[in-house]
Amino acid sequence: MKKYILSTDEIIKEFYEKFKDKKEITMLNLLRYKEVADYSSFPGRAPDKPISGENAYGVYTKLVLPIMQRFSGKVRFIGKSERFLIGPQEETWDAVLLVEYASVHKFLSFIQSEDYQNISHHRTAALEDSRLLPIEELK
Repeated sequence: MKKYILSTDEIIKEFYEKFKDKKEITMLNLLRYKEVADYSSFPGRAPDKPISGENAYGVYTKLVLPIMQRFSGKVRFIGKSERFLIGPQEETWDAVLLVEYASVHKFLSFIQSEDYQNISHHRTAALEDSRLLPIEELK
């Protein structure tokens, strides 16, 4: 089964074109943690001792929240998860998040910021697989 951790430039461009005029955008995050975080692609950035993917994501969360808030990001919901009631039973998730941004411009500025780039390795090291789905409220 293919795994997804990062987006592509092409998908980001499509996302921007579709949502650029929206006032708010909410991101649905589905996360599956690695048993042990993998910092092998980030020399010199690993913790002194191996940590779980969940703990690495906790480090990421602690560091990312203040950055996110500077770009109008707000965590609206965070919770634990496992299997779908309706959906593929082999597809499981450890956590679900809903994060809201004032605009697509704010979101893209956030993920492209130097501060975010300097800490995003914790997310990559932590995750076995993920999904990020932009959603908009029906009014």
